[in-house]
Amino acid sequence: MQAFALSLQSEFLKTRKTLAFWIAIVLPLLICGLVFIGFYSHSKDLLQYTGRMLWMRYMNTTLGVMGILLMPMFVIFVTYSINSIEHRADTWKSLFSLPVSKWAIYSSKYFYTVLLNALCLSLFASFILLSGNLMGLLKPELKFHDYSIAGLAFEVHAKLFLASLGILSIQFLLSLVWTDFLKPMGIGFVLTIAGIISAQSGWKYAWTNPYAHPMLALMSMKPAKATMINVDMFSKEVLVSLLVAVIAFVAGYFVVTKRSIK
Repeated sequence: MQAFALSLQSEFLKTRKTLAFWIAIVLPLLICGLVFIGFYSHSKDLLQYTGRMLWMRYMNTTLGVMGILLMPMFVIFVTYSINSIEHRADTWKSLFSLPVSKWAIYSSKYFYTVLLNALCLSLFASFILLSGNLMGLLKPELKFHDYSIAGLAFEVHAKLFLASLGILSIQFLLSLVWTDFLKPMGIGFVLTIAGIISAQSGWKYAWTNPYAHPMLALMSMKPAKATMINVDMFSKEVLVSLLVAVIAFVAGYFVVTKRSIK
């Protein structure tokens, strides 16, 4: 456990000044800021909505931008970035020569990637709530203060987090297999586009593509013509995502154990 903690701390120290770390913070701030500006500049068009409907529109706007394409691409970029540090510096051999087990090194890298994903999504939920309440203060004629979605916002993003673990684990595995950026990124991008198309077209087997899971999760929480969001935390796409995550995680460790330290 101590070796795992030390390896996890090492991952933070290596990435704290990189784009992979800061994009997890800046992306939610940027997207929520743009949505805030859009709602603020068109506040007169929103006066007829109740507090509940305002919050639903506000959160759905952010989810529409982030959940379909940006989040899968964020996961793809971050997973590669974590392992690319070792690829670029060619430090895998020296890393594995340390008196730390390969399991501790591998699991800490994976867990740190999961933490960055969780950080990004929790900040999305937090910034939605903060910016929405700020909007209510600056524009009191809007009825944001009449309703609270605090619990719902974190439930929605928790489900998105679970739905993204399949993508994260596959991309983490690919970034271990290939040292260059183009192969993991290219495969991830193609599968993401395929996932979006299959989910939007209503293909009944779209759930078999892990890259469609975030969008399927969003669609399951807000069915067509529905005005409210209903969170079934462990729907089919989430369960499949978790299964894929476990399989890819084990496969990734197998890849790591085959790396030579000579």
